[in-house]
Amino acid sequence: MTQPPPSPDPQPDHQFEPLTRMQVLAAMGVTAVVLLLISKAWLYFDPAELMPMRLSWQDGLLGIGLGLAITAASGVIYRLWPAYRHSADTYLTMVLQPLQWPDLIWLGLLPGLSEELLFRGVMLPAIGMNTLGIVVSAASFGVLHLSSLQQWTYVVWATAIGLVLAIGAVLTGNLLVPIVAHTVTNLVSSAVWKLRQPSTAA
Repeated sequence: MTQPPPSPDPQPDHQFEPLTRMQVLAAMGVTAVVLLLISKAWLYFDPAELMPMRLSWQDGLLGIGLGLAITAASGVIYRLWPAYRHSADTYLTMVLQPLQWPDLIWLGLLPGLSEELLFRGVMLPAIGMNTLGIVVSAASFGVLHLSSLQQWTYVVWATAIGLVLAIGAVLTGNLLVPIVAHTVTNLVSSAVWKLRQPSTAA
């Protein structure tokens, strides 16, 4: 999950029914488990090795910087692209509005770990640490964020983020970089969104 910092008064698309806090948390948990199971099954049937994750201060800081850069770029795209702004407002209102502040920890960690394990940890090295692997893993990551055909602009931006995360993984050879970047992006952008919503900021 990747989110830009949206405007103070997003106008949700009425095609989506409001979700409860428990529904959003359950969906996050189920999605994380499903992605982890897919990763495990892929590794079982495919001899490709999992991309290593090495604890490194340098790569950790690189991941934080990358996450902050993605968040800043999302904010710029949000302001310059009206269609994306509407798509993001709809998606973020549906996902974030029911959540409480402590829930943002799970919103950052669950997708950051499970999605990066599958798309950058397993899929990328299985296809190849090359242009094809980067593009396919990024496109698959983007499709994961498709909630409806009207949300295609959100998919385009998620795919672009997937490209950045995959390139970071390939250049460093460390899964820690995209995991940290993804988690930071989710946490920071979600916190910004909550802060801009007076009714949910308390």
